[in-house]
Amino acid sequence: MSLASCSSDWFSDLLCCEDAGILTTTADLPEEYSSKTVFPADIEESITGFINEERDYMPALDYSEMFHSHSQSMIDASARTESIAWILKVQEFYCFQPLTAYLCVNYMDRFLASRCLPTLLQSNGWLLQLISVACLSLAAKMEEPLVPSLIDIQVEGAKFIFEPRTIRRMELLVLNALDWRLRSITPFNFIDFFANKVDLNGTFTRFFISRATEIIFVTIRDIRFLNYCPSSITAAAVICAANEYPNLSLNNPGIAATWCTGLSKEKIVGCYKLMQEVVVDNSPRTPPKEVPRLRETSSDLSSSSSMSSSSSNKRRKLNSLLWVDEDKDKS
Repeated sequence: MSLASCSSDWFSDLLCCEDAGILTTTADLPEEYSSKTVFPADIEESITGFINEERDYMPALDYSEMFHSHSQSMIDASARTESIAWILKVQEFYCFQPLTAYLCVNYMDRFLASRCLPTLLQSNGWLLQLISVACLSLAAKMEEPLVPSLIDIQVEGAKFIFEPRTIRRMELLVLNALDWRLRSITPFNFIDFFANKVDLNGTFTRFFISRATEIIFVTIRDIRFLNYCPSSITAAAVICAANEYPNLSLNNPGIAATWCTGLSKEKIVGCYKLMQEVVVDNSPRTPPKEVPRLRETSSDLSSSSSMSSSSSNKRRKLNSLLWVDEDKDKS
């Protein structure tokens, strides 16, 4: 048997022989069915495991106190808020997933909490900008199918433009400070499960998830929420989202503690009250669109490869930026 025919036989074995007509898309299914999430049998055990481990992927317990101790603080709250605002602008510019932006902020907070850079305040802002770029690059490499080059990612009002080799050095500093633990536990590990706890029929689950995501990103800038674990933040956000729907109001946020073993009623209630204070003036906006994964992963994520044709408009917006030839850095 020739190699060609052998390969053909192997390939044919991978093909399904069923009639394509038996396949039904979710668009053909009733709305009640298509919007309801079916979880595996051990989902509660998995969620409990996330709750038990989430503290390991949060900044040090005294991190929030660093913003109030002027004698020891490396950074003030306004500088952190400004960095997060830039991160969210880049996320919107490139249509990154919400998880990418959240991971970036998580990396930044954990890195700053490690106190690896005690002279941060004396850098006039460029060092924090460099940290933000490095953390966003790492988060995008973890979650996005195609990552912009290290020059292209510095958009949306970046005050400083860094050479790729400088960003790579900072990436290594961040990785070492985080012990290379980038697969963090975030609110998005819990949000589907908690939303379905509020809406067992799955009728409004998509709305709850979208609105809870918006609330989470409103609170991400406030240092007071650094005292709450992702599970408490997610539970409180889902309850806030449910209370915006008139026919499904939960008067007792503490009920969320019954959703899974390990949840803290005290933390959820405290987070919910703070969330009501922060989010009360933020009216519901258009739910964020789900990003289609139509782009292929680049084999060299740090190279200055050209973006796909679907992002040509974005590339034109970058023409006014300072360009640096990354190939020169490698020579």
